[in-house]
Amino acid sequence: MITIEETGNLISATIYGEFTLADYREFEEQVVYKSRFEGRLNLLLDWRAMLDYTVDVAWEDIRFMREHGSAFDRIAIITDDQWQAWGAWVSNLFMNASVRVFSDYDSANAWVTDR
Repeated sequence: MITIEETGNLISATIYGEFTLADYREFEEQVVYKSRFEGRLNLLLDWRAMLDYTVDVAWEDIRFMREHGSAFDRIAIITDDQWQAWGAWVSNLFMNASVRVFSDYDSANAWVTDR
C-alpha cells in the first residue's frame, strides 16, 4: 500500500507492507503529472514500513528513472534497511538528482525541503 501527499514541488510517499506494481504506477502517474506543472520535483520516500517489493517493481523503477530521472532535484529516502539503501544508490545511477538516505523523518524532511 502507498500513501502519497503533495506540497508545492514536494511529493511524499510512504509504503506499507508489500510494494506492488499497482502502487508504483500510482506513484508514477502523480510524479509525471506534477512535474509537468511544477518542473523539477523533490521526493521524500518513507520505506520504514515496507516489508518487501515485487520484482516487477524493481524493473519498473529502473525504467521509470531512466525516462524521468531529470524530473527530480532532491530525493530523500528514509530506511534502516541496508539493501534498500543500496537499491537507492543503484537508482541514482539513472538520474540527475541528489539522493540521500536517512534513518529518521525529521532529518530527511529538513534536507529535502532545504530547511
